[in-house]
Amino acid sequence: MSLIAEEATRTRGRRRSADQLNSQQSNSTRKFRPEVQGLRAIAVLMVVSYHVWFGRISGGVDIFLLISSFLLTGQFTRKLETGQALDLFKYWAHLFKRLLPMIVLTLLASLLGVYLLLPETVWTSMFGQTWASLLYYQNWFLASEAVDYYAADHSAASPLQHFWSLSIQGQIFILWPLVFAVAALVSRKAKLKLRPLLIYIFGGIFAVSLVFSIVTTHTNQAFAYFDTRTRLWEFALGSLLALVLPHLAFGRITRIVMGWIGVVAMLSCGIILQVGQQFPGYMALWPTLAASLIIIAGFTDSKIGADRILSWKPLVKLGDSSYALYLFHWPLLVFYLVFSGREQAGVKAGTVLILVSILAAVIATKLVDTPIRRSKWIEKKRRRAVLTIAICVAMVAAPLSVWQGKIHAEELAIQAQDQMAAAEIVRNYPGALALEPDFLNAADPDLPLKPAMTALNKQWVSLNQKCEGDFAVQDGPLSEGCGQTETLTKPAKTMVIVGDSHAEQFSGALIQVAKDNNWQLVSLLLGGCDFGSGTGSNAKCRDFNKAAMDYILKIKPDAVFTVATDAVPDSPDETIVPGYEQAVHTFTENDIEVIGVRDNPRFKLNKASCVANSGPEACSFAQSSNLAASNPAESLNEIPGAHMIDLTDQYCKDGTCPAVVGNVLVYLDDNHLTWDYARTMAPALGERIAASTGWKVK
Repeated sequence: MSLIAEEATRTRGRRRSADQLNSQQSNSTRKFRPEVQGLRAIAVLMVVSYHVWFGRISGGVDIFLLISSFLLTGQFTRKLETGQALDLFKYWAHLFKRLLPMIVLTLLASLLGVYLLLPETVWTSMFGQTWASLLYYQNWFLASEAVDYYAADHSAASPLQHFWSLSIQGQIFILWPLVFAVAALVSRKAKLKLRPLLIYIFGGIFAVSLVFSIVTTHTNQAFAYFDTRTRLWEFALGSLLALVLPHLAFGRITRIVMGWIGVVAMLSCGIILQVGQQFPGYMALWPTLAASLIIIAGFTDSKIGADRILSWKPLVKLGDSSYALYLFHWPLLVFYLVFSGREQAGVKAGTVLILVSILAAVIATKLVDTPIRRSKWIEKKRRRAVLTIAICVAMVAAPLSVWQGKIHAEELAIQAQDQMAAAEIVRNYPGALALEPDFLNAADPDLPLKPAMTALNKQWVSLNQKCEGDFAVQDGPLSEGCGQTETLTKPAKTMVIVGDSHAEQFSGALIQVAKDNNWQLVSLLLGGCDFGSGTGSNAKCRDFNKAAMDYILKIKPDAVFTVATDAVPDSPDETIVPGYEQAVHTFTENDIEVIGVRDNPRFKLNKASCVANSGPEACSFAQSSNLAASNPAESLNEIPGAHMIDLTDQYCKDGTCPAVVGNVLVYLDDNHLTWDYARTMAPALGERIAASTGWKVK
């Protein structure tokens, strides 16, 4: 090689090194990073396509959380390092002025869809979710419903469910600036360097939150998924990335490889992992680290770099509308599925939904988001931004309050029927009495059904007070599920109701019988946990059943009231509860009688929603399709002290089971009786207890 050639080679090498250094330095100093905007667009397309086409969760939301923190941290760190004031109130006013208009548009459109397409049975839950979405606590609302066995209809997807991540972001947009303000104060007072201090702070948040997330996801994934605390580490990772990025120096080839590894890992996350069932524990490191690799790779100035695709102008442009696209796609999908009666959109319909969502997002961004965000008039004075926020909140709060007020008035009108004389109540709302052979319908015409469709969340039976005195329980498996009627000095009988929500619902009939006969009732209840000896679908249930058995043997009541069988949704495969017979033997051998009620029918679809959508006539069903031909627990009557009671004729007649009987709604969801209907079964239950036990029952 000639000296000229050697010099030329050295020159090209120096130029390449300089270009790599410049491109790496630009990654940490550029205020606008088109590849990050493109990454945002890819993330939202992942979320949308996985929801619409695959009915799965992609991990794209986790990437959103990381990006938002990365950008916020970069902005605040630059301010502090250049001596600018944070002016947090101005920041928050500007931020929520920009975010709320699109939220308002989504909420108003969703409320219209709820009114037109969703049954009244879910309206109350939608009201709560709308307030939660508007005020940025939707994640906590959904977290409580996710672990609440008695929460409203889980069968219908909420058009506002996706607001959980926006609520977490909103909470972080308030919390993170406060962290920076505290860090700035500590840095100034203690004369510490700001950036290392921030690294320690966010590093600590990352470590603590990640450990908490792993533990909580393992023990209570349904709650952990929506918990802000289990997501803090994702934001902390984005902050750490922003803080250390200026000190990271990798060659171009390395960064090209990092970029493509990040892209492949990001796109494959939702395919390989069950994101909805395993996040946000350590599994969420997959999409967040993938996005981190892409951000670190940054601008490579290479034709084969991932950033070349991510910086593609149409993709970057779509990134501008990613916020609106995330907001719009989910309600459109939910309402389409409800309207079409399908479980998934499919390829063709899904493609149309995605295109419509993108078009709507682009239009709304151009006509609503951009004008408000760039308005010089609003930005000129802070109070105008605050006024914009207030107007946005009022635009949702006003119609929502009016709607809720109207529903509340209707519920009060129906509740007023309870003030009738007893004879009038029986005449107009006979419930189960209407199935008696000699029943004569004399109800006033055009009366509304009881209960109101919007008041089904108030139809869960309660004994009104926690266990106390001789019935009190210590901390443990029974502490949350022990209730009782008012303590009686000399009760004629003491009875413990034990089991799941079906034992609870039947107690709606038992309460009146107990009141008429001076019986003391105590309840030990755990939703979803059948009572049997040493059985249960999970450790919590098994612990509950063991503790309940010990408690009952200790207080020695006259009788135990339970559900003896398990019905299967839309199937005649009804069986005795596992371990139930052994439990019966244990009680009766200790001179405790057992009253075992046969289970009621269960369904795959919500019966109350069926009545709301199609009317009572369309929602009747054949008894033979939902219960066994005879009571599977009948043979247990041979055990002395065991009394198996079948109340099937209280909601079925001549092999047919209506969804509305005697002007009263029978089922509040897909497997539970309404309290209003259970009350009307009290006379029959009292008569059968008397006939079986020989007790004197009024």
